[in-house]
Amino acid sequence: MAVWKCNSCGATKESRCKPKKCPQCGAEGSMVKEEAKEDTPKKGAKRKKS
Repeated sequence: MAVWKCNSCGATKESRCKPKKCPQCGAEGSMVKEEAKEDTPKKGAKRKKS
């Protein structure tokens, strides 16, 4: 799942698809995808051998 953030009010929403409008302030087209801040590798990712 992706985390979407509103450029207008800063509200965040976790969803697979981009929301059409912000669930908090109602601004349309203001949701942008936030960069992933995960420490764990994604499923299926290969780890480097040391």
